[in-house]
Amino acid sequence: MTVALKKPHKSARKPKGDGHLRRGEILAAAERIFIAEGYAGATIRKIADAVGVSSTALYMHFRDKDQILLEISDDAIGQLLAVNVDIAHRPIDAVARVKLMLEAYMKFALDNPNTYQLVFCGSRDVISKEKQAATAELGDRCFAEFSGPIHEIAAAGRLRTGSGESAAQVLWAACHGLVALLITMPDRNWAPREELMKVTLDGLLHGLVTD
Repeated sequence: MTVALKKPHKSARKPKGDGHLRRGEILAAAERIFIAEGYAGATIRKIADAVGVSSTALYMHFRDKDQILLEISDDAIGQLLAVNVDIAHRPIDAVARVKLMLEAYMKFALDNPNTYQLVFCGSRDVISKEKQAATAELGDRCFAEFSGPIHEIAAAGRLRTGSGESAAQVLWAACHGLVALLITMPDRNWAPREELMKVTLDGLLHGLVTD
């Protein structure tokens, strides 16, 4: 999705600073420009200008904008994976674990709307499949951790319909749909976000899982 935004202000050139902090500035600026102008419309020069460094200085941190987008994706999915691993291994009922993971997923999306749009709402065709391989593997691991408790529910005969795999896909898709709409259509007269998340999860889980 491409939205209209004022041309990024060209920052004054900055002195050399801490590499980690500068890298973070570049990633944050790139997120804004990718959303505002689309991936194709974004350039290294525009990102460098927004940060206040030269294109040459930016290339010291990232070899191209593909690497920038991949790092944004890897970081986002890595955070979700860490959350899923933590929750998936807690000694609580499988339904409670699924609910906690989906709550964390939606909160992450709403707390990081630019990141979420780039990683989960953008076209995968902008970067070659070869370059996406590592990110795809990370995404598969994240989904596997999320799916584990749902397969436990299915194995216990507690699913009202579908299989563990189809239930996992539907639960993810439904939560993605809600947060994507909240992020991309913020001016609609939405009910409070916490209420929407609760209604979504209660409705989905009560409809899928027996007591």
